[in-house]
Amino acid sequence: MVCGLAMLLGVGPATAHTRLQNSDPADGASVATPPTSLALTFDEPMQPGFSTITLIGPDGVAYQTGDTTVDGGAVGTALLPLGPAGRYEVGYRVVSDDGHPVTGGIAFTLTAPGPGAAGPAASTSAASTSAASTSAGAPAPATPSVTPAAAVSDDRGAPAWPWIVGAVLLVGGAVVTALRLGRG
Repeated sequence: MVCGLAMLLGVGPATAHTRLQNSDPADGASVATPPTSLALTFDEPMQPGFSTITLIGPDGVAYQTGDTTVDGGAVGTALLPLGPAGRYEVGYRVVSDDGHPVTGGIAFTLTAPGPGAAGPAASTSAASTSAASTSAGAPAPATPSVTPAAAVSDDRGAPAWPWIVGAVLLVGGAVVTALRLGRG
């Protein structure tokens, strides 16, 4: 029992999960020139075909384009011309070589509007065209095509400690029962 308790108290959290090491643009950075691509670097190789990166601007528009590329631990995507100045949210979901999915997010701030700020007007029906012409003449805001990065969680799996405590209690109960039955 003492050995089991010592093992239980010596158990720490698992740290074998893949971690984001670097990003370009960096998390929390302020950039004046809009990037044309986004790159994430992880501490383990990623599985090609299972990685997704999204970039949501302050206007709620998704700015990633094309396929997500994977080269070892480097994951990237091309970007459309960015729009208004403000906070851009990056969301990612990757699958490491050992099969564990890793999700998370970073953000950067664009300090000057990008070339996509005056993007093409959204196509509208005849009814909404007449309604838009009576308003301030501003094009209708585009709807995002993906979930914002803020809604993405960092999934690290279920904790192991309940299983360990349960196993210790089960083994301890079996030992006590065996000792009581052995005396009688």
